[in-house]
Amino acid sequence: MDDFAPPSTEQRQLALDHIENWLLVLVEQNPAVDAVVADEEVDEDRWFVRVNGDAKDVYSVWFTLGQRTLTFETYVMPAPEENHAQFFESLLRRNHRLRELRFSIGEESAVFLRGQLDLRHVDTEALDRILGSVYVAIEQCFQPAVRIGFASRFNSMS
Repeated sequence: MDDFAPPSTEQRQLALDHIENWLLVLVEQNPAVDAVVADEEVDEDRWFVRVNGDAKDVYSVWFTLGQRTLTFETYVMPAPEENHAQFFESLLRRNHRLRELRFSIGEESAVFLRGQLDLRHVDTEALDRILGSVYVAIEQCFQPAVRIGFASRFNSMS
């Protein structure tokens, strides 16, 4: 099999089945998951999982199944107001330790956590690992990043 050839229709359907089955039981099996919603406003296979966290109260992880990959992303925070170099350095250093995920800059210079997985590797274990990795990354980075990028807001509270 050619590694550069797109996955077959059957492989894509298998990935779709794995995702849909995983999403069906996710709310019941994962106490951090508040809701799962299919995005019916777009002409693609796309869902969001609303997660309750500790460091960041609530966020949504978007999953989009394309022709070759499953992409996943979550909005982390707006662009920093200050300490830009230190802020982005801290996220780049965290990128080095992340697997299947990366911090990136999106619309309006906001910070996102994004990743992709070849759809041939999509199964329940991979989906659990991805959602868990997003959760851990948010829990570990959110408060430190906020304290760097929005430091004066915290200093004025003291």
